[in-house]
Amino acid sequence: MKQQSEKVRRQAVLDRLDEEYGKEAVCYLVYETPWQLLFATILSAQCTDERVNLVTKDLYRKYDTLEKFAGAKLSEMERDVHSTGFYHHKAKNLIACARMLLETYRGEVPSDIEELTKLPGVGRKTANVIRGNIYGQPSIVVDTHVKRISNKLGFTKETEPEKVEQALMKTLPKEHWIRWNTQIITLGRTICTARNPKCTECFLSDLCPAFHPAD
Repeated sequence: MKQQSEKVRRQAVLDRLDEEYGKEAVCYLVYETPWQLLFATILSAQCTDERVNLVTKDLYRKYDTLEKFAGAKLSEMERDVHSTGFYHHKAKNLIACARMLLETYRGEVPSDIEELTKLPGVGRKTANVIRGNIYGQPSIVVDTHVKRISNKLGFTKETEPEKVEQALMKTLPKEHWIRWNTQIITLGRTICTARNPKCTECFLSDLCPAFHPAD
């Protein structure tokens, strides 16, 4: 009975998220091609999407082909992406990734997660962004918001990103995988913030195990 009630609670959470944010998967990074989304996602590590979009606006004008990225000078690329943080590693990965895409994949971004994670600077999070947004393959992107709020909502007790991903794949219906990330990011940025969450204003408060209203 308890298991059944827990299943009902979780479905209620999903229904309310859909009601509040819609069922459309939203990507906050601006891109026109698969490799542009790939590079923007690499740059988004420890950086806001807003900052990345500002940087890529000029970056993709200057380097408008994979060939130009592959032939870029490291020092110049570092200056171009400096404001996104960790610029040395990011610049190095962008150049190496462009070269590998050209040499190994004929300029195409692969869809297979094993192939994607072979690319420099690409982990499971970045790979799943590509799989979900470019190829429409059911995938769960685990960032800090997803990890934190999935725990608060009682959808998983795991803390390592890959284990969180695996746990959510078992808990969430497959059709909700892609939009879980964007819905939870929106919730995490506006209501369920890491510092001073607005629990009393949250439309999920009565369904959230972490919510303890003052007596």
